[in-house]
Order: sequence, then C-alpha cells, then structure tokens
Amino acid sequence: MLAKKTVIELTNEQIEEIVSWRRYLHQHPELSFQEYKTSAFLYETLSTFPNLEVTRPTETSVMAVLKGAHPGKTIGFRADMDALPIQEETGLPFASENEGVMHACGHDGHTAILLGVAKALSAQQEKIHGEIRFFFQHAEELLPGGAREMVAAGVTEGLDYVFGLHLSSLTPLGQLSITPGAATSNSDMFHVTIKGKGGHSSQPENTIDPVVTSAQIITSLQTVVSRITSPKDELVVSVTTLQAGDAVNVIPEEVKIGASVRSYSQDVRKRAVEAIEQIIKGVSAANGCQYELNYTYGYDSVVNEKEATAIACKAIRRKLGDGAAVEGEAIMGGEDFSAFSNVVPGCFVFVGACSPDNHSPAPHHHPKFLIDEAALSNGANMFLAIAEELVME
Repeated sequence: MLAKKTVIELTNEQIEEIVSWRRYLHQHPELSFQEYKTSAFLYETLSTFPNLEVTRPTETSVMAVLKGAHPGKTIGFRADMDALPIQEETGLPFASENEGVMHACGHDGHTAILLGVAKALSAQQEKIHGEIRFFFQHAEELLPGGAREMVAAGVTEGLDYVFGLHLSSLTPLGQLSITPGAATSNSDMFHVTIKGKGGHSSQPENTIDPVVTSAQIITSLQTVVSRITSPKDELVVSVTTLQAGDAVNVIPEEVKIGASVRSYSQDVRKRAVEAIEQIIKGVSAANGCQYELNYTYGYDSVVNEKEATAIACKAIRRKLGDGAAVEGEAIMGGEDFSAFSNVVPGCFVFVGACSPDNHSPAPHHHPKFLIDEAALSNGANMFLAIAEELVME
C-alpha cells in the first residue's frame, strides 16, 4: 500500500447529485436482462466524466475504466442495476412509473453510489497509482445472473481485488456490516415431478397415488437438515410449491414439487443434493411411482477473502469512524457478486439504510421497501476509502 493518502471529501452538491440519480433510477426501474434504458443512461452519463473508458461488456451492462497516471494495483467496484416484478406501495413522490416493476432491493441506490464514485475519482487521475474498473452489472435478480456473463466477457482479467456493497433496509443507518468468510449462501432450487397412475378417488386400489407419495417425500425431506447433515452444518431445505390435481374425486397422474436449498459450504451443498435425490428416489420406488428431478445450481456463496476484508474494514474505519465497520453474520440470501469473488479476492459489505425513526422497516423484495438516502453517502465513502487505501498517493 502507498504511504500517503489523498482523502476525497464529497461535497453537498455531489451527495445531492447521487440522491437525484437514485431517484431518477427509482422512477424508471427495469427488470433483469431488460435494462436497456438504464444502461443507456449510465453509458451516456459516464461518457461525460473525464478520463474514463466506457464500454458495454454485455448487452445491458456497462463498464467504465479509469487508468491512473502511475502504475499500481487494479481494483474493481461493482453495483447491480436491475429491479423486481413488484408493484410499489411506498407512496414516494418519485415512486416507480413502470407498472408492476419496482426497485425493491436497493439496486437504484447501488448504481447511483457507484456513478457518484466514478465521477469523483475520474477527476483524480493524476493521483491514482493503478487502475479502477467500475462494473455496472445487469440481472442480479434472475438466474443465471449478469455477473457470470460479465466475468465470461473478461472484465476481471488482471484484477487484484473486487469490492461490492448492498444497502440493507434492516441494518441501522451508519453501520457497515462485514462478515469474514461466507457472507451469503449457495442459493439452489429443484423441481421434481412425481408420476403415478391416476384414477377415481373411490377406487384407490387401481391407482398409484402420486399425492400420497409426494406427501411422504415432503415430510422425509425435512430429515436432510435434521438427520442427514450435522447440526453444525448450516442448511435450509424449504418446499415452497406443490401442484396436484383439479378435482376432489380424482387421483391425479402426477404431482409437481418445487423447493429452495440454501447452504454455505460446497461440501454441505454436495451432500444435500445427494440426500435429496436419494429420498425422492427411495420414496418414489417404495410407492411404485416414477420421478423426474431437475436440480438447478444457483449463485455460489459470497466468500469474503481475508485480505480484501481487512482492507475494507481498515478503509471504512479510517474514513467513517471506528464504529462504522461492524462484524455481521452470514445471511441465507443469494447474491451473484460471488461470480466476481470466485475469481478475484473480494469483499462484500452491507450498508445500513434503516432510519433511526423507522421502527418497522420493510424487508427487501417488499412493496413498501424503503432506504434512508443518507446511506448513499456512506456507501460512496466506502468505495472512495478503499480507492484511497489501495491506489491513491
């Protein structure tokens, strides 16, 4: 690291600009893989900043590269930009203008933060030792995820570190929560079709009942967590969808089951998949049914690398105070930042955005989701502090 640090102080005007960008993006949300207007806005805005090379790694993503005047490390900052298929119920004066689409996860804030950081740093080229890449990523909310596409496009080549953030409506304003090691879960899912032999409900002896079989499977799947894996292993298997027949006097031909599987370690993930199929296969065979299992591996767990995490903690405490960086707990939510941190040492930080007077904050993916916009400057300062720590004199 460089001995001397240039400290960038955001002006009130810069903070107000970040807020205005956030509000514009909030009013004009777009779904995953459909961020055409959002990415065009970002491309055009970034192109007005000095010293940036702006490109489109994929159809709806944007990357800006700032090459410093001196050699040094190459670091990446990532923000996601997509919204969710949710009808907004916040009552905000800048609420979504797109029916049934809402920024209910804070991605509008992430994008505005990184836009402000890119503008602030673009004016500091002469003091930068190395290179900074600003990743404006599409499609975090929908598999297979935009991060994977951007990595495949080569945006992480030559990168030394990568950092990301997520505004948290449930974390108090002023706290930046960092979890050493696994920070989010492997987020998988499966769909299974249990096939039997339908018939009239009055003659069950002439059928092979997929409903009874499915009920046994659902009950038995609870043992994957309670009996097949160790109590020390953190694992969730939740059956969430069930589709059977339409008539109460007819035993259907088949039943469809859907479930979510969450874990932290790759070993537990592998053992859970094996146990799930073993149960489905065994119970189906015992009842004379056939099955078709479609298991989908979702996003990998985000694992905060030790050195990158130490850098982020040090930078945050230096810029925002000793109490700003707090150690958090891993969550069972999924996050495709893992596509970046799987190939480059990285750290992912949750930025508190819950107002002190909000005693019943809505969770993420809720139609009443809100953030305290004061969190935007905290997020921007986090990225700036990391840049000051790693690539500025």
